[in-house]
Amino acid sequence: MAKILIVDDDKSIRKTLKDILEFEKYVVDEAVDGLDCIVKIKQQSYDVIILDVKMPRMDGMEAIEKIQNLTPDTPVVMISGHGNIDTAVEAVKKGAFDFIQKPPDLNRLLITLRNALDKSCLITEKKVLQKRVHSSKIQDMIGESANMELIKSTIDKVAPTEARVLITGQNGTGKELVARWIHQLSRRKDYPIVEVNCAAIPSELIESELFGHEKGSFTSAIKQRLGKFEQAHGGTLFLDEIGDMSLSAQAKVLRALQENKITRVGGEKDISVDVRILAATNKDLRAEIAKGNFREDLYHRLAVIIIKVPSLNDRVDDIPDLVKYFIGLVCDEYNIVHKKIDQGAIKMLQKVNWTGNIRELRNVVERLIILSGHIITAHDVETFVQCNNTTSNAMSSVFDQFDNFNALNKYLREEFEKYKGELV
Repeated sequence: MAKILIVDDDKSIRKTLKDILEFEKYVVDEAVDGLDCIVKIKQQSYDVIILDVKMPRMDGMEAIEKIQNLTPDTPVVMISGHGNIDTAVEAVKKGAFDFIQKPPDLNRLLITLRNALDKSCLITEKKVLQKRVHSSKIQDMIGESANMELIKSTIDKVAPTEARVLITGQNGTGKELVARWIHQLSRRKDYPIVEVNCAAIPSELIESELFGHEKGSFTSAIKQRLGKFEQAHGGTLFLDEIGDMSLSAQAKVLRALQENKITRVGGEKDISVDVRILAATNKDLRAEIAKGNFREDLYHRLAVIIIKVPSLNDRVDDIPDLVKYFIGLVCDEYNIVHKKIDQGAIKMLQKVNWTGNIRELRNVVERLIILSGHIITAHDVETFVQCNNTTSNAMSSVFDQFDNFNALNKYLREEFEKYKGELV
């Protein structure tokens, strides 16, 4: 139930309001003046404060300033029998949620309290969601292997500088996490890190995504749109899977890096931007340059510092720490007691060929938590490995029967027609 503090020097008003609010199922506390109010909010929290303006020792206007410093997210409803427009405006400027004249209209008071409580709930939910998002994106860098120690040391040296960093490694190794830690330890941490997945955006839209566009620059451009470069102004722009970026977009990115200026699609004006570029790829950009798929001059602009993130198979010593971390993470998400894992299970996980790297390990841990008992055993892991291998071998045996994709496609169509006839 919501808890409300009534602050008024008039005992009869406090009693009347308390009776009304308790009838409405609120928990009500009382304070005789501003000083008493400050003492009470230091001792416990309230969902809404009803605050009189004229009181001895400390009036409402002085009290609300102190309340804003102590608990700025708590809505304060001001009430007064001597109020006017100027008083109401001053109260709102100082942070009051609303201003009601005495004697208060019961319906208006209850509606105002309901709205104030809705605001309080939204603020609380926002903080919880922000904490979850922050914790999900800025995770700890788990592992003490030589490879991980080298990465952490490099991040510590590179992050405070403005150097561009190219992060390489297989899918699922944690390249995005490295980029986020570089940003978090940089002087730009108070500004946004804006991410662009170059592989997920069609080549015809990547320029609009990066540089924005002017209204009417193409058919669906019904209004002006800021691109990722402008959104990241003052902060960091993370270009993920940059090896999949089109050559035309690469040329414009190169210009932006050289001149710190961009031009929106359909625009003519140069716009100055201040961003730090971090890029990541799972491709060998040297090989892509040789094939003509990537600009060599852009590569040299991006690769001032190169951080290679190792595959999980190259850091199996970190698997015990990673497994324990993921067990805690998943169990917290499911709101269940943290499960234990025996050493035999850990050793079996260290022998698995992790083609999906950290991402695959996280999924496997989640699967084991769901399907196992109170303790994850070697038998649980063995069952998973056998099932995985059986599925993989079955798929391989099907594909091995065919010389090429067309033959496989023909077979699948024939099977579909056969079963479709049976269904009819």
